[in-house]
Amino acid sequence: MDTVSIADLWDRLTGTQQDPPWWLVVLVALIALAAVLHGPTWRVARNVVTIAHEGGHALIALVTGRKLDGIKLHSDTSGVTVSRGKPHGPGMVFTAMAGYLTPPLLGLLFAVLLEGGRITLMLWFSLALLGAMLVMIRNAYGVLSIVATGAIILGVSWLGGSTVQAGFAYLAAFFLLFAAARPVAELQRMRSRHMAPSSDADQLAHLTGVPGLAWVGLFGLVAVGALLTGGLLLAPDSVSLPDLPDAPGLSRG
Repeated sequence: MDTVSIADLWDRLTGTQQDPPWWLVVLVALIALAAVLHGPTWRVARNVVTIAHEGGHALIALVTGRKLDGIKLHSDTSGVTVSRGKPHGPGMVFTAMAGYLTPPLLGLLFAVLLEGGRITLMLWFSLALLGAMLVMIRNAYGVLSIVATGAIILGVSWLGGSTVQAGFAYLAAFFLLFAAARPVAELQRMRSRHMAPSSDADQLAHLTGVPGLAWVGLFGLVAVGALLTGGLLLAPDSVSLPDLPDAPGLSRG
């Protein structure tokens, strides 16, 4: 790749793109919400949330000095991240916290990038995260999930026009923002039925002495806060309707 090509690639990555039309923003927001509320669609789309959840565990484990053994993603949309280090202390606490906090915060980060017109940067940043995560995947379904997700993003960012890229980027951001709260509600429902004794919230309760319900509340508060903030960032600045032709015999004054 010559110098000109590298410069062009860098300009494409760091440059800003035009905001999508307001109707496209509204449309993809409704599609994202429907994907979260519609059961059969959610069972497939939830894999994206699981990728973000486990990626959050893995990233914080590395940042806090723990040794990351690997990540597994399962077809039932569950996942597990295995790291080694002290079984207690701040590193373990932050690692356990990161799972449910990552999807809403990632959605908020995407909203910040998109509000600044960084559509290409947001898409390529997503690819970089998936590439880094792929190295640590330790099962076939996990590899398939990461590769399939990455292939879709790569296809859109490389082959799609500006409107397609913008629509897809906004769809991804809205989906993460809307989707973040549903796993938290599912978590508490399972805890209330004593079906999740080793959940992140219960691990945090064991590590800190703070009740698991308080951690569920924190997860939910962050999800709702990210949704409200991200929604404001992604909302169209103005809604302009097309001009209607003058009726015969009438003129505008």
